[in-house]
Amino acid sequence: MRDRAQTLKAQPPYPGRPIVVALVACVGEKLDHAAPARDLYVSQWFRKARRYAEQFGDQWYILSAHYGLLAPDEERAPYNVTLNEMKVPDRLTWADRVWPQIRAAAPEPQRDRIVFLAGKHYRHHLAERLLVLGYDVELPMEGLGIGEQLAWMDRAAAAVRG
Repeated sequence: MRDRAQTLKAQPPYPGRPIVVALVACVGEKLDHAAPARDLYVSQWFRKARRYAEQFGDQWYILSAHYGLLAPDEERAPYNVTLNEMKVPDRLTWADRVWPQIRAAAPEPQRDRIVFLAGKHYRHHLAERLLVLGYDVELPMEGLGIGEQLAWMDRAAAAVRG
Protein backbone atom coordinates (compact mmCIF):
# COMPACT_ATOMS: atom_id res chain seq x y z
CA MET A 1 0.00 0.00 0.00
CA ARG A 2 1.34 3.44 -0.91
CA ASP A 3 1.85 6.02 1.78
CA ARG A 4 -0.39 9.10 1.48
CA ALA A 5 2.69 11.24 0.88
CA GLN A 6 3.72 9.17 -2.12
CA THR A 7 0.22 9.37 -3.56
CA LEU A 8 0.13 13.17 -3.38
CA LYS A 9 3.62 13.56 -4.82
CA ALA A 10 2.87 11.15 -7.66
CA GLN A 11 0.10 13.32 -9.10
CA PRO A 12 1.23 14.98 -12.30
CA PRO A 13 1.18 18.79 -12.45
CA TYR A 14 -1.20 19.03 -15.42
CA PRO A 15 -3.89 21.66 -15.93
CA GLY A 16 -7.09 20.64 -14.22
CA ARG A 17 -5.48 18.56 -11.52
CA PRO A 18 -6.73 19.27 -8.01
CA ILE A 19 -5.23 22.21 -6.19
CA VAL A 20 -4.20 20.92 -2.78
CA VAL A 21 -4.88 23.40 0.01
CA ALA A 22 -3.42 22.32 3.36
CA LEU A 23 -4.90 23.76 6.55
CA VAL A 24 -2.60 23.49 9.57
CA ALA A 25 -3.92 24.06 13.09
CA CYS A 26 -2.26 26.62 15.31
CA VAL A 27 -0.51 25.40 18.45
CA GLY A 28 0.03 26.77 21.93
CA GLU A 29 3.81 27.05 21.71
CA LYS A 30 4.63 30.39 20.08
CA LEU A 31 7.35 32.98 19.90
CA ASP A 32 7.10 35.82 22.44
CA HIS A 33 7.02 38.49 19.72
CA ALA A 34 5.24 39.20 16.43
CA ALA A 35 6.44 37.24 13.40
CA PRO A 36 5.20 35.87 10.10
CA ALA A 37 2.59 33.21 10.89
CA ARG A 38 4.78 30.44 9.43
CA ASP A 39 7.40 31.25 12.10
CA LEU A 40 5.13 32.28 15.00
CA TYR A 41 4.27 28.70 16.00
CA VAL A 42 7.31 26.80 17.21
CA SER A 43 6.26 23.37 18.46
CA GLN A 44 7.76 20.23 16.94
CA TRP A 45 4.30 19.22 15.72
CA PHE A 46 3.74 22.54 13.94
CA ARG A 47 7.17 22.49 12.29
CA LYS A 48 6.49 19.03 10.90
CA ALA A 49 2.97 19.93 9.79
CA ARG A 50 4.36 23.03 8.08
CA ARG A 51 6.96 20.93 6.28
CA TYR A 52 4.23 18.53 5.12
CA ALA A 53 2.02 21.41 3.94
CA GLU A 54 4.89 23.00 2.03
CA GLN A 55 5.90 19.69 0.42
CA PHE A 56 2.47 18.41 -0.58
CA GLY A 57 0.23 21.44 -0.77
CA ASP A 58 -0.04 23.92 -3.59
CA GLN A 59 -1.13 26.43 -0.95
CA TRP A 60 -1.24 26.26 2.81
CA TYR A 61 -2.80 28.26 5.60
CA ILE A 62 -2.94 28.23 9.36
CA LEU A 63 -6.19 27.79 11.24
CA SER A 64 -5.69 30.26 14.09
CA ALA A 65 -8.10 30.18 17.03
CA HIS A 66 -7.55 33.92 17.46
CA TYR A 67 -7.03 35.31 13.95
CA GLY A 68 -8.97 32.86 11.76
CA LEU A 69 -7.35 31.73 8.51
CA LEU A 70 -3.78 33.01 8.20
CA ALA A 71 -1.53 33.02 5.18
CA PRO A 72 1.99 31.92 6.15
CA ASP A 73 3.52 35.33 5.46
CA GLU A 74 1.01 37.36 7.52
CA GLU A 75 2.74 38.99 10.47
CA ARG A 76 0.92 38.38 13.75
CA ALA A 77 1.49 38.80 17.48
CA PRO A 78 1.36 35.82 19.83
CA TYR A 79 -1.88 35.06 21.67
CA ASN A 80 -3.27 32.55 24.14
CA VAL A 81 -6.51 31.18 22.65
CA THR A 82 -7.37 27.62 21.61
CA LEU A 83 -10.50 26.04 20.20
CA ASN A 84 -9.86 23.04 22.43
CA GLU A 85 -10.95 25.10 25.44
CA MET A 86 -13.94 26.76 23.75
CA LYS A 87 -17.53 25.65 24.14
CA VAL A 88 -19.40 24.43 21.06
CA PRO A 89 -21.24 27.74 20.38
CA ASP A 90 -17.91 29.60 20.41
CA ARG A 91 -16.36 27.06 18.03
CA LEU A 92 -19.36 27.47 15.73
CA THR A 93 -18.91 31.24 15.78
CA TRP A 94 -15.23 30.77 14.93
CA ALA A 95 -16.13 28.40 12.06
CA ASP A 96 -18.68 30.92 10.75
CA ARG A 97 -15.89 33.52 10.65
CA VAL A 98 -13.29 31.20 9.06
CA TRP A 99 -15.64 29.56 6.55
CA PRO A 100 -15.72 32.47 4.06
CA GLN A 101 -11.94 32.83 4.36
CA ILE A 102 -11.45 29.21 3.29
CA ARG A 103 -13.94 29.61 0.43
CA ALA A 104 -11.97 32.63 -0.79
CA ALA A 105 -8.67 30.71 -0.59
CA ALA A 106 -10.10 27.60 -2.32
CA PRO A 107 -12.93 28.89 -4.53
CA GLU A 108 -13.52 25.84 -6.74
CA PRO A 109 -15.20 22.90 -4.95
CA GLN A 110 -14.99 20.63 -7.98
CA ARG A 111 -11.23 21.23 -8.27
CA ASP A 112 -9.78 22.08 -4.87
CA ARG A 113 -8.73 19.40 -2.39
CA ILE A 114 -8.63 20.45 1.27
CA VAL A 115 -6.22 18.60 3.56
CA PHE A 116 -6.71 19.20 7.27
CA LEU A 117 -3.67 18.87 9.51
CA ALA A 118 -5.75 19.75 12.52
CA GLY A 119 -7.58 18.24 15.45
CA LYS A 120 -11.32 17.66 15.48
CA HIS A 121 -12.21 21.00 17.09
CA TYR A 122 -10.43 22.87 14.30
CA ARG A 123 -11.91 20.90 11.43
CA HIS A 124 -15.30 19.56 12.52
CA HIS A 125 -17.60 22.45 11.61
CA LEU A 126 -15.52 23.33 8.56
CA ALA A 127 -15.03 19.90 6.97
CA GLU A 128 -18.78 19.19 7.00
CA ARG A 129 -19.52 22.40 5.09
CA LEU A 130 -16.77 21.74 2.58
CA LEU A 131 -18.02 18.21 1.91
CA VAL A 132 -21.55 19.45 1.30
CA LEU A 133 -20.26 21.84 -1.37
CA GLY A 134 -18.39 19.02 -3.13
CA TYR A 135 -14.82 19.58 -1.98
CA ASP A 136 -12.52 16.60 -1.67
CA VAL A 137 -11.68 16.76 2.05
CA GLU A 138 -8.85 14.71 3.53
CA LEU A 139 -8.07 14.05 7.18
CA PRO A 140 -4.83 12.07 6.78
CA MET A 141 -4.02 11.89 10.50
CA GLU A 142 -7.54 11.33 11.82
CA GLY A 143 -7.55 8.97 14.78
CA LEU A 144 -3.79 9.20 15.38
CA GLY A 145 -2.34 10.32 18.69
CA ILE A 146 0.26 13.11 18.75
CA GLY A 147 3.21 10.69 18.70
CA GLU A 148 1.67 8.78 15.79
CA GLN A 149 1.06 12.05 13.94
CA LEU A 150 4.69 13.05 14.35
CA ALA A 151 5.83 9.66 13.05
CA TRP A 152 3.38 9.84 10.14
CA MET A 153 4.71 13.26 9.11
CA ASP A 154 8.29 11.95 9.37
CA ARG A 155 7.41 9.06 7.05
CA ALA A 156 5.81 11.49 4.58
CA ALA A 157 8.96 13.65 4.55
CA ALA A 158 11.16 10.56 4.11
CA ALA A 159 9.07 9.41 1.15
CA VAL A 160 9.85 12.71 -0.60
CA ARG A 161 13.56 12.44 0.12
CA GLY A 162 13.40 8.93 -1.31
